[in-house]
Amino acid sequence: MAQKLIFEKSVPGRHNDYIKKPGIPLINPQTLIPQEMLRKELPLPSLGELDVVRHYTNLSKLNYSVDSHFYPLGSCTMKYNPKINEDIAAWPEFLHLHPYQHPSDLQGSLELMYRLEKLLCEITGMGRFTFQPNAGAHGELTGMLIIRAYQSHKKNTRYKVIVPDSAHGTNPATAHMCGYEIQVVESTSQGLLDIDKLKKLVDSDTAAIMLTNPNTLGLFEERILDIRDIVHDAGGLLYYDGANFNALLGISTPALMGFDVVHLNLHKTFSTPHGSGGPGAGVVGVKDYLVDFLPVPIIDKEKDYYYFNYHLRHSIGKVRTFFGNFGVLVRAYAYILQLGKEGLKEVAHNAVINANYIRQSLKSVYDIASPKSCMHEVVLSCSKQKKAGVSALDIAKRLIDYGIHPPTMYFPLIVKESLMVEPPETEGKETLDYFIQTMKVINEEIQREPQLLKDAPITTPVKRLDEVSAARFPVVRWQEHGD
Repeated sequence: MAQKLIFEKSVPGRHNDYIKKPGIPLINPQTLIPQEMLRKELPLPSLGELDVVRHYTNLSKLNYSVDSHFYPLGSCTMKYNPKINEDIAAWPEFLHLHPYQHPSDLQGSLELMYRLEKLLCEITGMGRFTFQPNAGAHGELTGMLIIRAYQSHKKNTRYKVIVPDSAHGTNPATAHMCGYEIQVVESTSQGLLDIDKLKKLVDSDTAAIMLTNPNTLGLFEERILDIRDIVHDAGGLLYYDGANFNALLGISTPALMGFDVVHLNLHKTFSTPHGSGGPGAGVVGVKDYLVDFLPVPIIDKEKDYYYFNYHLRHSIGKVRTFFGNFGVLVRAYAYILQLGKEGLKEVAHNAVINANYIRQSLKSVYDIASPKSCMHEVVLSCSKQKKAGVSALDIAKRLIDYGIHPPTMYFPLIVKESLMVEPPETEGKETLDYFIQTMKVINEEIQREPQLLKDAPITTPVKRLDEVSAARFPVVRWQEHGD
């Protein structure tokens, strides 16, 4: 049944006591706001308390989230996040802090950030971290600005950055924003970076290479040490896109693989629920020789006193106001302490097992992008289904009818009709079996009734949207009800 707008449920004369008269005199808004910006009337709906509660309760049931549905969004790690971390982040001692308070009032919080940085350094092998970046792409920008500042300090006029053809789209975009020319290195038929083609691209003008490992096909770059030597020998740096780092927790580190700069998505790997634009934290770590280029301030300790250190000789400056999304840092610290060293390693093991279980179970029905075993995510190709007239988009839409959020579609771009499936470590076998069986049922529907897929989703209040028009002609102007 379609959900009515709350205005359509209005009944004249019905009311509730949600809006009460305050105990202090009200300020007349007409004395503060220009007359032309004031509403002549405010047509709020007339509703009882039960009407309001039922309306918003029913709306909440229409939402997809990891608390209610399987959410296999590839390369995004949409996993269940322990509620205790939410409780801790909401403690008044954290929640009511203000960034302009004197450091002597913030000692507990500064100690938390100081300790979290030490843990992340141990987990990654980096020398220091900055917590300022708001998200993964912001972390990329920060990391590449550090690389540019370093190369400039060395009087290098390098202007090229290499990215694989399977890279996240933010990689070339970020490098371009930093003034670099992008060179794309192709992948092999196995889905790994082509070493021979890399050798031909790297020269004295190469500033860096940006890599995700495991890559966006969910494969570990087996020749990562060769890649390191090729780039380092030419004077370039290795940048690590940490979007997929959850597959390597406790098993390897970016430092062991030869990376100089790394960003981590705390909101993917270390517990904060993410989506809808934030909050996030794309924290950036660097090797010791790059510490002086980090944004200021970083947190240091003298005796038992924690303080903001603004004295970095070659700092790129600040990349946001204040010091980062502090609530995300609290959640990440609680998550790491709760799991411990062995627990983090188990995260990686379970994520890899889950993805390979799906891969093995569906390889007879859907094409697999690479013949190699995957790590934390598997990329399916719906090319066989496309021949029957049904696209990857249609399959993704049909999954909604079965209570499963669509996976990432049409990425990486090097795989035709791709669905990137990441079943995080928090999902049990029962959920995976349901997803596998659903994918098989959908394939049977394609053979029997392909038009059913073209009409999907069928059970939702809103049907198939015109996504192209929505992207090209967005409605950004507020329209009052009835316009």
